[in-house]
Amino acid sequence: MGKTLHPGPVNKTKRWDPKLWVSPIPFGLTKVKPHHMRDTAKIVWKNRDNLNYAKNIILKGVCDGCALGVSGLQDQTLNGPHMCTTRFNVLRLNTAPPIDPEFLHQDIDELRKYSSRELREKGRIPYPMIRRKGERRFTRISWDEAMDQIAGKMRELDPKQYAFYLTSRGITNESYYVAAKTARYLGTNHIDNASRICHSPSKSALMRSIGVGASTCNYQDWLGTDVLVFWGSVASNASPVSTKYMMEAKKRGTKIIVINPYREPALEDYWIPSVTESALFGTKIADDFYEVNIGGDIALMHGIMKHWFEMEEVQEGSAINHDFIKEHVNNYEELMENVKSQDWDELVESSGISKSDIIELSETLAKAKTGVMVWALGLTMHSHATDNISQVANVALLRGWLGKKHCGLMPLRGHSSVQGSGEMGADPFSLPGGGFDDENVERIEKLWGFDLPNWPGDTVGVTIENAMLDEDNERKLKLYYMSGGNFLETMPDPDFVEQALSNLDIRVHQDIILNTSTLVDAKEAVIVLPAKTRYEQDGGGLSTSTERMVYFSPEIEGNRNRIEEARSEWQIYVDLAKRVKPEDSHLIDFKTGQDIRNEIAKGNPVYDGVQHLTKAGDVYQYGGAWLCEGGVCPTPDGRANLITMEIPKSNQKAGEYKLLMRRGAQFNSMVYGDVDNFNHMNRHDVLINPEDAKRQAIEDGEAIVLYNKNGVFQGHARYADIREGNVGTLFPEGNFLAQIGVYESFVEMPDYDANVKVEKADFFNANKDRQYLEKPVPDLEDNPN
Repeated sequence: MGKTLHPGPVNKTKRWDPKLWVSPIPFGLTKVKPHHMRDTAKIVWKNRDNLNYAKNIILKGVCDGCALGVSGLQDQTLNGPHMCTTRFNVLRLNTAPPIDPEFLHQDIDELRKYSSRELREKGRIPYPMIRRKGERRFTRISWDEAMDQIAGKMRELDPKQYAFYLTSRGITNESYYVAAKTARYLGTNHIDNASRICHSPSKSALMRSIGVGASTCNYQDWLGTDVLVFWGSVASNASPVSTKYMMEAKKRGTKIIVINPYREPALEDYWIPSVTESALFGTKIADDFYEVNIGGDIALMHGIMKHWFEMEEVQEGSAINHDFIKEHVNNYEELMENVKSQDWDELVESSGISKSDIIELSETLAKAKTGVMVWALGLTMHSHATDNISQVANVALLRGWLGKKHCGLMPLRGHSSVQGSGEMGADPFSLPGGGFDDENVERIEKLWGFDLPNWPGDTVGVTIENAMLDEDNERKLKLYYMSGGNFLETMPDPDFVEQALSNLDIRVHQDIILNTSTLVDAKEAVIVLPAKTRYEQDGGGLSTSTERMVYFSPEIEGNRNRIEEARSEWQIYVDLAKRVKPEDSHLIDFKTGQDIRNEIAKGNPVYDGVQHLTKAGDVYQYGGAWLCEGGVCPTPDGRANLITMEIPKSNQKAGEYKLLMRRGAQFNSMVYGDVDNFNHMNRHDVLINPEDAKRQAIEDGEAIVLYNKNGVFQGHARYADIREGNVGTLFPEGNFLAQIGVYESFVEMPDYDANVKVEKADFFNANKDRQYLEKPVPDLEDNPN
């Protein structure tokens, strides 16, 4: 932990810089770009029935969208208002009226005709409901009836047979903490959260490299660092406010480098709506693009390090920060020996980047005295994701980019407060303040007043698979309690997931809105519970941003569309715990949000201070401005560790393509539009390199099919600047091509990496039954009607 405190927001550069302009034509006319003003007007119209409340959320609340930490219209990076349409799109979740009962209680097959997007637009869940086996409609029930049925089932089951899951949808640290405590109070370690699907490898890699599991630096460190490197991250798409930081960084001399298989338009040119200069003329974001093969990042990083070691043979100190290595880093000789032994041809083939380009990138980084490494799902959703990020750490450590201004390692989170989920203990490997080591278990048991289950919990993917185990298996999952989330649109192999969800005895959906997974059958009952939003949460709530800022978001009054029967999520968990085990309910008897915050400060010592956050704008950063300040790490010996490994072997066969899944016109899995504003990609388009397409005589816009042993994807070819041998679809539409049951090697999160074959649609349809699949694909059959 560091001693230097964050200085607070700084003023942005006032001078305009025409060198950064995309075009002298105002407002990007003639360009493919988002239409922020038009889209904002549409959002205002959509919220017109609750406009004053929407305004108060924007002005007083902490953003429940990306994890940049915007509180009201302000943050801790730059002075001035921050606005983005992503935040505005999420707004309707908080202002919407209840679903019309006539719509809500129609036949289940009629409801199943709607997409999650269409269901979301119908409004919020108004009251507790149940749909029992064989029933065609949801029935309204009381809270007591709902909770008694859930609690009664849990009392019947072995704790290994039920699980909890929390999405990233506006959930606060208080809810994560109480859910984590409730799960262990009820005797189960089966608890997981959406954050781990995205960034659990980041935590595992950083822990073994430097002893911390969070960003070591701040967004302010972007401003004026020599190089800002984005690995597999489209920050401008997932976190649009970040473009304001990028623009300011470039004005202060920062070089922005993007490493991604697809030359993302949102990282090339962007029009920032809250900056007049950029809103008018746009901003060129990236200085250099390196289009790496999907899964080829480790080879690229090893190529960078290999050239550095070659540079060192010519002139010592030309690439490696030897003073930093000597004082603060282990395993240098082992890493050097391993990397130097690797063959350049293999590095080039695996990475997809020429030797000359690798050398160019390595020399750019070698000349940079400071640098910040930023990454996201492009590195984390692989079977070797932890190794991906450990090699990013290697690159930064060799340059000494740790624990000081303008330097650091930053996993860029995609949702507000997901950083807090594991820190509150809401996953199978974590407890508040640490893991399941003997010392931390003893500390938490003393604080909580009960013994923790002493068996390992399963991750979300494994728990879903466990629903398909034999009835007499002790880990056969029979009840799943979900706070939000839609496994049909986030997990690989949605068909299998639907089968597993329907094989549960009871499924509980604690949520704000309906989605397609809510409508799946269960063997005994599906129970739906209406939750309050973070802005309605009794006593307000905390969220932790990417840069470890813990913000207080107050309870905001004045909701004209208030859901009368909705309850704060943490209150529902307390109620559940008391009903399942009433004999010891005093151990989990939180009365107020302040009670929870007081215990959080004890449960996770680095959060000591958050109990004093009480009003809008209050913020506390744990760990200081820089973790590992001065290069001193919270590892047993105080030193960082370089991690040595071999390049992962590609399982790509001749004629196959690596599959990239990206997001467009959406926030995480929540889709808001059919066309991506940045590249006009439709939801069933396939990004393909023109040279790859021409080799198969595929024309731009032509119907094509992607397929593998897992599934089939129909779409249209869209010529794009994507690395040859790689194709791209949108997420979650491409999930049918990912394989269920394949997990990251360290943290057991789903692997979304897939190899696919590409065919012209007419050729595929003519041969599919005998050549490709053992069974017909109904949606590809000719329909004479």
